[in-house]
Amino acid sequence: MSAARLDAPPLSFSVKLLYGVGAVANAVKQRGLSTFLMIFYNQVVGLPPDKVAAVLMVALVFDALVDPLVGQISDNFRSRWGRRHPFMYAAALPVAVAFFLLWNPPVGWSEDALFGYMIACVLTIRLFDTFFELPHQALAPELAQDYHQRTSLISMRMLFAVVGGLGMTLMAYQVFLKENPDGSGGVLARDGYFSYSLAAALLIFGVILVSSLGTHSRIPYLREPPKRKITAGVMAREVGQTLKNRGFIVTALTGMFIAIATGSKNGLELYFGIYFWELTQGQLALLTTVSVVGSAIGVIIAPHVARMLGKKTGAILMFTAALAIGVAPITLRLMELLPANGTPALLAILLVEQFLNTAMAAGMVVLLLSMVADVVEDAEVKTGRRSEGLLLSADNLFKKMVSGVGIFIAGALLKAVHFPTEAQRGAVDPEILRNLALLYLPMAAGLYGAAILCIFAFNIDRAKHEENLRILAERRGREPFASEAASAATTPAGGLSPAGSAS
Repeated sequence: MSAARLDAPPLSFSVKLLYGVGAVANAVKQRGLSTFLMIFYNQVVGLPPDKVAAVLMVALVFDALVDPLVGQISDNFRSRWGRRHPFMYAAALPVAVAFFLLWNPPVGWSEDALFGYMIACVLTIRLFDTFFELPHQALAPELAQDYHQRTSLISMRMLFAVVGGLGMTLMAYQVFLKENPDGSGGVLARDGYFSYSLAAALLIFGVILVSSLGTHSRIPYLREPPKRKITAGVMAREVGQTLKNRGFIVTALTGMFIAIATGSKNGLELYFGIYFWELTQGQLALLTTVSVVGSAIGVIIAPHVARMLGKKTGAILMFTAALAIGVAPITLRLMELLPANGTPALLAILLVEQFLNTAMAAGMVVLLLSMVADVVEDAEVKTGRRSEGLLLSADNLFKKMVSGVGIFIAGALLKAVHFPTEAQRGAVDPEILRNLALLYLPMAAGLYGAAILCIFAFNIDRAKHEENLRILAERRGREPFASEAASAATTPAGGLSPAGSAS
């Protein structure tokens, strides 16, 4: 730890706020790719669904090479702007431009040419998104060392991710890709994607710069890596030593199962909404609005759940509730126990399910991310190195790898049931829709269930975390993070100060 870090002032509300705002960039990108990419390139541009999914599989090989490398380099990077900020600033323009280009492919190109164009855009997005998102996430364990304070800081970051990602999706439905009264336009028309991609690209560019500048003042108080020569062999050995941590293995496996299930769910989200439930875009926008509210509430209550039950128990309970609620509507429809499509009663049921499911799921994600952050000190005790970037890059890599598998599964399911291209709402064979639901349900339930079982093996609770902090403090010959402990002691239980700041 650098000497400057000893005199670090408590985090101000403005720094916490500007740190949290950075999550909007990745959330807008991720929601755009997961919600609209499959239906845009399949139903609008005309690429077969398996080709769209194949693009994301190609990106996995790229991520497998890039993510751990960026994480390890940023952990050991030395500059007058610290370890993380140079990468964050470098990401802003390329990721924004590539995101815009992805949604504006040339007209009249062959399938092979469009396939290559899509690959180029997606790989550029993935590379420079890693440049920002990974170092930005790695700041959290340093900015907040206290067990509960960390959960609250991540909760604030997650709140911005929810509002930003789902908010842009809502804007897409209601403004940029709005369906006309006669049924024209909407997500199945190409015209609106220009304004959507331009607005999203400008937002991504803006929040990356704002968040990077907003946390720039903390650079003097952040850790500085020791000067040393790192060879490929040393890097490989350190990666292996760090990643064999039990807590990391558990959270990584949990995240992988979640990412596969979520990738397939998001890839099929509009197919179920438009064709299975026959919802209008106005109704889809209403569901998205409810998702924003539900997710925000889940993020806000997560620190309270952690204080009452602990992160592990809280995550298990919230995740189990989210799974049970999430599969209920499709299950009940297959059993013919739901009202007919187009009825107010069905819409009301879907709205309630969406609110409860997103609240539980968002709260669980906050607790899981905080558990991943707690692995940082546990790994440092065992290896003697601070490796936030490596741990988070590996965690993100595994999630991205298998999330691509999830979207690939979505494309495979659509191909297996022979889902038609240029399909119209209400005109798809009911047997195709039933077969799609019958394939989707056991896959989703099995993957989410496996993730829940993994969490039971997590072994870092508050006592273990505080013991890790004590050991690290003794190695440095000082009291453990006294300024942060004092700050946490003056914060009301529950994680939010009266002014609304994350503690």
